[in-house]
Amino acid sequence: MPQEIHDVDLDLPVQAIWEFVSVMDFWIPLVPGYISHEIIHDRQSTWNFNGDIGIMKKKINLQVDITEWTPPTEVRFTLTGINENFTGEGYFRAQALGEHRTKMTGSLDITAKGVKAPMINSVLKTLIPKTTAEMVEAIANRMIETAPVPRMRE
Repeated sequence: MPQEIHDVDLDLPVQAIWEFVSVMDFWIPLVPGYISHEIIHDRQSTWNFNGDIGIMKKKINLQVDITEWTPPTEVRFTLTGINENFTGEGYFRAQALGEHRTKMTGSLDITAKGVKAPMINSVLKTLIPKTTAEMVEAIANRMIETAPVPRMRE
């Protein structure tokens, strides 16, 4: 299974991380290749994005199911291919390193199934680390951009 885990330390409290990742609309558009998404309900969505799997470039449609909400530290999800034979899972985890510092960890694990699986999985082994890092860094940067500026006490 092609899998990657990527960490980033942020100068934000753990609650700020949770407030961002617990709202799917905030972070789904930051997935590399994003086209669109639809929220079915608070634990399920569909994602459409452009997939670049080696020599194949195609529109990928995934169903994403939230399997665990553990405020304020973790969101876990599964991925199921709608138009392609993929399965996978991932998570976002926040670990407080102090009152205003948090380690955010993102994980992505995707496996192709079917006749083309060996070829596609070999490409995914190099693609998933890059995609995971880009996604986690994009989410971290957006959280920093949108975080409220702390006010100085007078």
